[in-house]
Amino acid sequence: MGVSTVSAAIHITPVVIQTFFRHGKRRAQKFKDSVEEEEALDDIFFDEAFHIVKAFIELGVRNTIESLQSFTNTHVPAPYWAAVAPVRIPLSLCNDAADVLIKWFGPQELKHVVGGERWWQVRGMDGIDCEWITENEYLLNDLHVENSKQLSKTDETILRMEHLETVMLYVHGGGFSWGSINTHRYQIIRYARKIRGRAFAVNYRKAPQYPFPCPLHDVISAYLYLIQPPIGARHQSIRPSKIVLAGDSAGGNLCLTALTVLRDMGMPLPAGAILISPWVDLTHSFPSIMHNSKTDIIPLHGFLARPSTLWPIDPVPPLGGRVCATESNPPPKPGHADTLHPSAYRVQEDASTDTTETVQRQEEMLQQSPKHASCSESRASGKSKALGTDMGDCDIDLWEPKPPKVLMKDPDAVPLELRSQIQQYATTEQLTHPLVSPIVQGSLGNLPPLYIIAGDDEVLRDEIIHLAHRAAHPEDYRVRSGLLREGNRQKENATKFTTPTKVHLQVFDDMCHVLTVFSFTQSAKYAYRSIAEFVKHATNDDPGLEPFPELQRPPSRASVDSEVLGEHMAKRSPFQIFSRKTSPKAKNILRQQSTGVKLYNQEVAAVANQIQNLEQENLSSSQSTTVFKGDRLETSNGRKDGYFVMVRERVDIRGVTRDMESREEMACLQINSSQIGLIKEAPTIRWHEGQKKWDLMFAHEARRVLKHRKKIERKIQDLLRSAREQGLLLVGESDSADLPQMRDASTERSTSMNPIDGTIRSDRRWGPLDLNDEHPPPSAIAKRRDTPESLALIKMAIYHSAPVTHLTVPRIKPMDAVKAAFDPHDDPMRPPRQSVSEQQVQTHIIPGVHGLRIWDAILRYFMAEKTKKAAGFVKDRSDRAGITEERKVGKDAI
Repeated sequence: MGVSTVSAAIHITPVVIQTFFRHGKRRAQKFKDSVEEEEALDDIFFDEAFHIVKAFIELGVRNTIESLQSFTNTHVPAPYWAAVAPVRIPLSLCNDAADVLIKWFGPQELKHVVGGERWWQVRGMDGIDCEWITENEYLLNDLHVENSKQLSKTDETILRMEHLETVMLYVHGGGFSWGSINTHRYQIIRYARKIRGRAFAVNYRKAPQYPFPCPLHDVISAYLYLIQPPIGARHQSIRPSKIVLAGDSAGGNLCLTALTVLRDMGMPLPAGAILISPWVDLTHSFPSIMHNSKTDIIPLHGFLARPSTLWPIDPVPPLGGRVCATESNPPPKPGHADTLHPSAYRVQEDASTDTTETVQRQEEMLQQSPKHASCSESRASGKSKALGTDMGDCDIDLWEPKPPKVLMKDPDAVPLELRSQIQQYATTEQLTHPLVSPIVQGSLGNLPPLYIIAGDDEVLRDEIIHLAHRAAHPEDYRVRSGLLREGNRQKENATKFTTPTKVHLQVFDDMCHVLTVFSFTQSAKYAYRSIAEFVKHATNDDPGLEPFPELQRPPSRASVDSEVLGEHMAKRSPFQIFSRKTSPKAKNILRQQSTGVKLYNQEVAAVANQIQNLEQENLSSSQSTTVFKGDRLETSNGRKDGYFVMVRERVDIRGVTRDMESREEMACLQINSSQIGLIKEAPTIRWHEGQKKWDLMFAHEARRVLKHRKKIERKIQDLLRSAREQGLLLVGESDSADLPQMRDASTERSTSMNPIDGTIRSDRRWGPLDLNDEHPPPSAIAKRRDTPESLALIKMAIYHSAPVTHLTVPRIKPMDAVKAAFDPHDDPMRPPRQSVSEQQVQTHIIPGVHGLRIWDAILRYFMAEKTKKAAGFVKDRSDRAGITEERKVGKDAI
């Protein structure tokens, strides 16, 4: 049936009912047991929403990846209160972004790791779909431009939001393979309203059709579109200091990797970045990936999919299984996008290797290391009994089980080896690349300020916490040496970028992955306010103003001022109102006046007046004051080098903050660097167990997929043969003087306005027929010849939007046109629809009943009910306290 509004309703309805009854039973049991401790799931609305999202994702992994992409990339009209202007980034800027990446990779890495420099520049559309988004109330009423009456509605909307200086470039999440600007539009509208600015959302290409580095390429293109708009763009160039990148999950990964590329290439950096539950370790090497599965929305076995012509690459398990004992001793060479499906050259190269040797145990491989002697003493003393514990000086790097080899918990075991690709975004061999898993970046220093959010119950928690500390303390958290050896840029960055990045890390109690999805919860409301505050301060032109409003007050003043009376500071815990070390008398006042619930504005102001006198007295009695505790900077003058380094906080379900425990108390910060960025045994086995269930469940369909692939291969061969007969010629195949007259795009309008009309595009560099000497990942449709999407891509390049490498645009024969007329998936007069991972789908049903609109309606209902509940709570509390003045409760709706 596929993923649709109807199938989602059928699948989710029983979950809603079951959750309702389970919730009541659980609450009754807590009441019976006199359990007073609150947790997020005590809220019926969060309980229902959590299980709805979890059930939807489970529905998605039980269907094909194309079906999930189609549903989540369906165009849904924006609500009436929002101003949305769709635009398309032209190919010219995509080319500029490609040049940046080509220079970053270098020729050797492009060839051996990426698989070439052309395939990831091939795209079906003539640009990238994006949207300008803001609130209608922020638009200018009058436009003072020439010929304003001749402007399109989109151009007029863009010009009317031009006065909004602050811009959030938002990159949506979805595991790199699904989701779109449509799934996230309502969240983005709320961000635009909170920051009183505008947002720019990019609909980047998705994996597995367009794997790494395609999405990264599109994000960098979007950033260049903002700071150096092309001819014909309606917006003016935006200063980088007014731009903040933001992204959730996979989008957070792409924001961070884009920042590192911009930093490495010496390009202007934005004012900051917001990383919401960023997925930064695709090897799953941290403990929370195993421990938090039951409390998160992420599927237990990862993002599996029903077999299709696209994914998995091998619908039928390979001979020997998807995971098996390794058959060779030396680890494979790093990189190589085609290791699992090697090219003929690689096969010949591997055949020349002696394979008659006996496969060794993991410990034996370690002992053959040239540095083994220096580690023998520590192993003998028992410091390192297994390669899964603290190795001391015996870094696991001495024998790194590079992918597809797996690090075993038992050192006496023969290492496992992956024979199937486990992530849709990148090949198994690419997972340790710094632009795939930024947790293994050579350095995360010298970046703009970062506000990083994680849920304490999400599977990615540990890697997010570790990432934040790596950025703020580059000297304390170094990457393992093996990764530095393998990349010249990695080694250079480790010594070049040592300045700490300003980081504000907040971990939310009881929250799952991407808590901002649950916008009605107190935690999410706090997060939205904090994000807005961060954006406002990061984009402020005052160079002395810190991006963290909580910690920017000078030592001569108390930490509570007028901002405390705002909604942000009113949510802070009484023990967290002050960033400085508070005197014992001040602490005593806080303890006496705190009720355990949030301080209201009048209470905060009263405490502030008393604290101010005490703090000033304390400061005057000593010329030196220790400003921070824990891992914050400590200095006698209050600041070091003029800035703060890191704010570490936890946030409870009421939106009240408290200090995070010390670094020494956090297990995820005690992991040896040698253990990070390695594929380990436990998550590998768990993934394999889930994949075996899928293989058994869809065994018949997998065999049918293989037959379908062969059928499409024959169809593409016929298409190419027919195109050649119709006059298709590529560069270098014939003398241009002998060619028939051809249409040229150079006489047409600009790229951003030029319709797809069967021309040779001077700004389209490469097409799917230009990749003979390249070896892209096996899922990339740019070079595949066995999927419907690769067929559509080839037909587009031949007949409708030819790259500059094509000398002719052949004309379809009448017989071919007749055949296409009878094909429901073809049209002789129009270009074929491109992959749903790139091109938005137009809904065939009433937009108002699409699942994305229904989900938004559910969230707004929950928001309204929560607001009513909060209003009743405040009124009741006021009456009991004898307060006659009625408190005003603002409606925080989308």
